[in-house]
Amino acid sequence: MVKKIVRDPMFLKQKSEPATEADGQVITDLLDTLKANQDRCVGMAANMIGVKKRILVVAMGPFMFPMVNPVITNKNGQYEAEEGCLSLNGVRPCTRWQEIEVDYLDRDFKPKHGKYSGFTAQIIQHEMDHFDGILI
Repeated sequence: MVKKIVRDPMFLKQKSEPATEADGQVITDLLDTLKANQDRCVGMAANMIGVKKRILVVAMGPFMFPMVNPVITNKNGQYEAEEGCLSLNGVRPCTRWQEIEVDYLDRDFKPKHGKYSGFTAQIIQHEMDHFDGILI
């Protein structure tokens, strides 16, 4: 189900809890909401739809995939960037890593490991900041 985008900074600054298999519907809702906003959004964290769980979704071209309880295990190539967010107005400066490795659970809660670089890595880092209440 497509959900309304949360724009309340007080809510968005709260930390997210680890997700469990009981949160499967949140994954579906996030994918539906990202798809509905794909003209202006490339990633989304669960708190952006009002759920304080460590779930994010990323769009890589026409493909969208979820990451449940992701943890960055390796990173390199620090750089400065400017980002916008569907939940906030304007753009803000931030520090990102060019390449990251991530351990996470897929939609079926099976363990995965991925290596990401460039814009995809930046999206993942932005959404993971949401888990810790970090607003760019």
